Amino acid sequence: MRTIRKSKEPASLTHYRHTAGATYKDFSAKDGKDELRATLIHEQRHLCCYCLGEISTEAGRSRIEHWQSQTDYPDRQLDYRNLLAACHGSEGTPNPHCDVRKGERSLSRNPAEPGQAVEKLIRYTGDGRIESADPEFDRELNEVLNLNSPNLVQHRKGVLAGFTAQIRKKGQISKAEWERRLKKWSGEGSSGPLRPYAMVVVYFISKKLAR
Repeated sequence: MRTIRKSKEPASLTHYRHTAGATYKDFSAKDGKDELRATLIHEQRHLCCYCLGEISTEAGRSRIEHWQSQTDYPDRQLDYRNLLAACHGSEGTPNPHCDVRKGERSLSRNPAEPGQAVEKLIRYTGDGRIESADPEFDRELNEVLNLNSPNLVQHRKGVLAGFTAQIRKKGQISKAEWERRLKKWSGEGSSGPLRPYAMVVVYFISKKLAR
């Protein structure tokens, strides 16, 4: 996970929300659902709000997620700050993750609340696992979101292995070069898509710089 900086909500969502009897269930493409999806994906830098896998507006490449469920928080079903973009979550497989696994459950931490700084609560191991020192959040990462499913662990491990292989080829790297790479992987100074699972490399570089 990484902190999501929410942008201004699409005007079409604002308009629809003020329509009598408006519900998310009835929110369609003609009402602006496609615009909402595109806006969410753009502000998340084309990464899933939970696992940080790549998402896009192509069919089957993303889902619109309610951080607080529509069942328990019906008044937030069209609240832009409660809406996120998630990946397909391995839907239909025995080992789903992200919002497919989460279902109607709520989380203690919201990646779209900067004050919670979720990335500061997360650490990555060399074998691609994700952990938190906060017991409740760690439980949610595993049991609610299943972010340590084998395929996600392998994706993160592969990204980190590819990055460290490049580093070894470079040999000695200066502090300034480490900082430049950190800015690149964290997306500082730009607003375009980030690399899938970028935070595993951001964590690795940050540890190097902290030594």
